[in-house]
Amino acid sequence: MIKVPETKRGKRGALIGLIAAVAIIYFLYKQFFPELDLQELLDEFANFLGAWTYLVVGVLAFLETGAFVGLLVPGETAMLIGGAVAGQGVINVFLLIAIAWLMAFLGDSTSFWLGHRLGREFILKHGPKFGISHERYEQVEDYFEKHGGKTVLIGRFIGLVRALSPFVAGSSGMRYRAFAPYSILGSGLQITLHILAGYFFARSIEAAAQYVGLAALIIGTMIVVSVVSYLAWKYLREPANRVRLVEWMERRWYTGWTVRLARRYEPQLRWVQARFTPGGTFGLEVTTLLAIIAVASFVLFAYVGILLDDPGPTPGDLRAFDFTDLIQTGWLTSLAKAVTVLGSSFVLLPLVGVTAAILALNQRWTEFIVLLLAWVTVGFGIDWIKDWVARPRPPDGMVEVAGYSYPSGHAAHSIFYVWLAVTVAVRLRPDMARKAALVTGGIVLAVLIGLSRVYLNVHYLSDVFGGWALGALCFSFFAVAALLAGQLRKN
Repeated sequence: MIKVPETKRGKRGALIGLIAAVAIIYFLYKQFFPELDLQELLDEFANFLGAWTYLVVGVLAFLETGAFVGLLVPGETAMLIGGAVAGQGVINVFLLIAIAWLMAFLGDSTSFWLGHRLGREFILKHGPKFGISHERYEQVEDYFEKHGGKTVLIGRFIGLVRALSPFVAGSSGMRYRAFAPYSILGSGLQITLHILAGYFFARSIEAAAQYVGLAALIIGTMIVVSVVSYLAWKYLREPANRVRLVEWMERRWYTGWTVRLARRYEPQLRWVQARFTPGGTFGLEVTTLLAIIAVASFVLFAYVGILLDDPGPTPGDLRAFDFTDLIQTGWLTSLAKAVTVLGSSFVLLPLVGVTAAILALNQRWTEFIVLLLAWVTVGFGIDWIKDWVARPRPPDGMVEVAGYSYPSGHAAHSIFYVWLAVTVAVRLRPDMARKAALVTGGIVLAVLIGLSRVYLNVHYLSDVFGGWALGALCFSFFAVAALLAGQLRKN
C-alpha cells in the first residue's frame, strides 16, 4: 500500500473540505434565496424607499469590496436597481453616482487597510494549510508591486477580484498612494456603468441585468485571454523555455503528434509565421489589411444582396431600434446630435484638407495619395450604392435628412478617424508612447458616429455596418496597394 505523507493528506483534506463547504453554501443559497425578481425589487425600492435609496445603494457599494464580505453582497444588482429608481424620477442619478462612487472608494480603502494591518500575518500563518507557501506569497507581493494598480482597476469589473483585490493589495505591501488613484478611477467607471445601465433601462431592469452581465462576461474573457497570452509570450520568448516545452509535448501521446506534424510542415508554418510577424516583406501589416478588405467586402455586398430582395428592416435593425427606444432620454439625444455632426462633410472636408496639406508639406506622398484616393472612392461608392439599392430611410427621424438610406455616409466617412489614428501611430510617429490609446480613440469615435445615426432614427443598423464596411474597404485597399508598391519599388 502506498502511504500518503501527512502534509499531502492534510492539503487534500483541506481542499475536500473547502469544496464541500462551497457546495453546501451554494445549495443553501439556491434553496433559501431563489433568483431575484429585479422588476419586483425595483417597484419596492421606488415605492417604499424613495430617497433612502441613496443610503441603501451607498452602503452596499461600500460593502461589496469588503474582504470576503463582498462575495455575498449583491452590489451590482443594487447599482442597477438604484439607477432604475433614478430613471423613474424618484431620485437624482448624478447624486446617486457621486454617493455610490465615494462609498465604493471608501470600501476599497477600508479593505486595503484591513489587509495592510491583518492580511500578511494571517496569510503567512494560515496560507501553508491551503498551499500558499511563503515563497508563493512573496511572488504575489512582487506582482502587486509591479502590476497592482492595473489589477485593482480591471478587477472592479470582475466580481471575485473586486471583492478581494483591495485586501490582497494591502496585505502584499502595496503603497496606498499607488493604490488610491486606480481605486478612484476603477470604482468610478464600474459604479457609473451599472447605475447608468439601470437608469437607461428603467422600463426593463431585467434587460439591463442581461446587458451588463454580458458586458462583464466579455470584459472578463478579454482580460483572461490577454493575461494568459502575455504570460505565454513572456515564457516562450526564451529559447530554452521553447525547447523544454517541445520536449514535454513529445513525451506525451496527446501532444506528441502536434510536434511531429509541425516538423513535417515546418516550411509552410514558417511562411504563415512570417505573414503574422510585424515588419518584413509582406508581414502582419499586409495580412491585416487583406483580412479587413475580405471581411468588409463580404459585409458590404452581403447586405446589398439582402436589401435588393427586401429593403425593409432586418431583425437586427428592429432589435437595435428596440434598444434605442429603451435608452432614449433628452440629454442623450442632444449628445447624439452633437456626435453625429463629427461625421458630416461640414466637419470632415476641412479636416481631410488640413491633413492632406500637412502630409504634402512633410513630403509624405504615400499617405497623401492613400488619403485622397480613399476619400474620393468612399464618396463615389456611397452615391453609387445608394442609387443601386434605393432603400428608403426609417420613418420619423430626429434630424432632417434626404436621400436613400444604405449605406450610411456618416459611418463610411467616420473611418477617416481610424485611418488617421493608425497612420499617425504606425507610419508617422512609430515611437510615440500612447499609440494604443490613439488608435482606440479613433475606433471609438467612428463607432459613436455610426451608432448616433441609429439612435437618431435616420439610419438602420445595417446601413451603419454597410457604411463602416465601405470606408474600411476603401482605406484598406489603397493602403495595401501603397505597401505592395513600396515593396516592389525597393526590389
